[in-house]
Amino acid sequence: MLKIRCKNCNVVLESHSSKTKCCGCDNLTTIKEDKITALDLSLVELISNANVKKKFNSSYFTPEELAYQESRRTRKVKRLEFDVK
Repeated sequence: MLKIRCKNCNVVLESHSSKTKCCGCDNLTTIKEDKITALDLSLVELISNANVKKKFNSSYFTPEELAYQESRRTRKVKRLEFDVK
């Protein structure tokens, strides 16, 4: 759940669901899920950031398998020559 405050009108906005919420002042601070928009973002203060989705690099391969795939990727293709009669 994100919680922001518009410094222009001092309205606190929280993102509970996928509904769009707007402060209504001239800055038009809007929050929807994890997206924050405003005409001037310097007038927006982030109060709490509890629902941030952490991006992580998940790999299903072991380091040995990754090394093998990297060596295969850099391998050159051998061209075969055939005699045409």
